[in-house]
Amino acid sequence: MSQDFASAAPAFAVNNIAAAQRPPRRRVLAVLSALMGFASISTDLYLPAMPTMAGDLHADAGSMELTVSGFLIGFSLGQLLWGPLGDRYGRRLPVVAGMLLFVIGSAGCGLSGSSTQMIFWRVVQAVGACSGVVLSRAMVRDLYEGSRAAQMLSTLITVMAVAPLLGPIVGGQVLAVAGWRAIFGLLVVVGLATLAALFTIPETLPVDRRRKESLLSVLRGYGSLLADRRLVGFAAVGGFFFAGVYAYIAGTPFAFIEYYHVPSHLYGVLFALGIVGIMLANVVNAKLVTPYGSRRLLHFGAIGAAVCGIALLITAATGWGGLAGLAIPLFVFVSWSGLIVANSIGGALQDFPERAGAVSALVGALHYGFGILGSASVSIFADGTPLPLAAVVGVAGIGCFLSLLLLPRARG
Repeated sequence: MSQDFASAAPAFAVNNIAAAQRPPRRRVLAVLSALMGFASISTDLYLPAMPTMAGDLHADAGSMELTVSGFLIGFSLGQLLWGPLGDRYGRRLPVVAGMLLFVIGSAGCGLSGSSTQMIFWRVVQAVGACSGVVLSRAMVRDLYEGSRAAQMLSTLITVMAVAPLLGPIVGGQVLAVAGWRAIFGLLVVVGLATLAALFTIPETLPVDRRRKESLLSVLRGYGSLLADRRLVGFAAVGGFFFAGVYAYIAGTPFAFIEYYHVPSHLYGVLFALGIVGIMLANVVNAKLVTPYGSRRLLHFGAIGAAVCGIALLITAATGWGGLAGLAIPLFVFVSWSGLIVANSIGGALQDFPERAGAVSALVGALHYGFGILGSASVSIFADGTPLPLAAVVGVAGIGCFLSLLLLPRARG
């Protein structure tokens, strides 16, 4: 890990951050990891409480699964705003605004009296949370490039994976001790703590590198980015994978807890197995991305996701293996995140260093847009069995693999 940061010194110099102003490198890693972790912690922490929340708010499973879809809508669209703002005004100011919005949305969730209110405040919460995620990726691009950026993203994802690893476990314990509303109170505290930590690191985008054109022209520029086949290809590989991951997030609380009668406090343990897989795969990716290249590892991950998706569909349709037959393919599927997410984002960012914020926002919006389709499909077709979940993950895995065809052969 210290070696990862050692090579960042030239990048800091390029960005004109004076040596006296540089914070400890581990602090940079910690803050960026916290910012990237907001997507996970905002959802994973309350997953064990979803069935309880459904009862208290007099809502069915489909309505509660839509709280995940609502979050993804806000998270997807919000990135399109924060990315250009980060390119124009620097990274820190938009993140501060976003964190404040996240705190307000989290408080609103904790005070909600119906599923409709919960969905609304989840959207608000997501719009704020995505500022940290999209601009932390841009900050990585400010400091690194090429395979080094993909390696750094893998390192960050590995570190911040502790949040979703502990999220359901902590959420289950908070639920047991203080009820589901206290979970959102905890998110308020996390948001305020991260906001304070942000001021311990410097701005990574100097004034002379900020884009001067109007936000409207920047928003129009998304059209030119979408015309780039290479960018769209990388975004599509990650997007289909996100569809499967968020189908997993929305569907497993009810598949495990209600269909297979797993106790709520043990759901977090099952969920953690997939996160451990993600962490291990990211460690492998960080080690192999330089000698083998991010493009080759992305191909391998997409193939693995397709195989796991097909296997899951077969076990769910036949009932073979019971809980294990459902859980094992699911956990292996999400583990491929370690090879897919960092490499797809790094590949998309590679050609646009001067538009890192906008590209990160567009790719993130597409990823979470696919996630909306995945989680919403699970809720729309919910029938009390794990089959809709398996079908969505299966289609997502196959789509992830087929999207490789969009990537041109050159410049692997």
